[in-house]
Amino acid sequence: MGGLTGKVAFITGAARGQGRAHALKLASEGADIIAVDLCDQIDSVPYPLATPDDLDATVKLVEETGARIVASQADVRDRDAVKTALRQGTEKLGNRLDIVVANAGIAPMAAADAWQDVIDVNLTGVYNTVDVAMKPMVKFGNGGSIVLISSVAGLVGLGAPVGGSVGYAAAKHGMVGIMRVYANSLAQYSIRVNSVHPAGVNTPMIDNDFTRSWLEGVAQESQGGPDMGNALPVQALEPEDIANAVFWLVSDAARYVTGVTLPVDAGYVNKR
Repeated sequence: MGGLTGKVAFITGAARGQGRAHALKLASEGADIIAVDLCDQIDSVPYPLATPDDLDATVKLVEETGARIVASQADVRDRDAVKTALRQGTEKLGNRLDIVVANAGIAPMAAADAWQDVIDVNLTGVYNTVDVAMKPMVKFGNGGSIVLISSVAGLVGLGAPVGGSVGYAAAKHGMVGIMRVYANSLAQYSIRVNSVHPAGVNTPMIDNDFTRSWLEGVAQESQGGPDMGNALPVQALEPEDIANAVFWLVSDAARYVTGVTLPVDAGYVNKR
């Protein structure tokens, strides 16, 4: 029996990378999973996004833990689509919702024309996710935990004067505002809201030719290195490192933790 047995978690961007790691960690601790992902390409994103096959792989891996999972393709920019996916998931998993991980995001850092897409996915998409999810959480009356996956770029001025990069930093900073508002407004229902701020994570969002090239350029301009200047001697974190932090935040071990910005960053922010 895991620490989350009997609970239901809603995770966006769950087809691969951090989203898959969150799903697997929470499932291994006993939670049933509602997983959504766009599973399609966005024109301004220069690297391949997740596919339906990726989402199918997440489903298989979660089921291998013994947990149940309801997965669907949904665009977080489409509030109605998120609402429908969540409703269908909760109906199949016992009409409860305890955990939300707003993870879906894009990082077209070198794309000059990506400002609006980044804001729409990384900021409006997070608002849609929390706004849709909080109502059934309140209705079901079990309290719960909401975690927004931001970035070190939501705490410091990491970026370059390019639309995709500025938009990424603006959206990730904006998520902190969303988190703090909901942390206050949902506290009366015993629903906790926090944000997690990773440094570079070894996922397809980072591990692709376009993003690697952008990171190398930023490092050269700042006289840093390709490790993005982490304090600890590590180039990139693993998705499981972030998933472990998310598990702590949603568990009873963090039952009085709300309204915090938690860096999981190998000391990146502290060096700034």
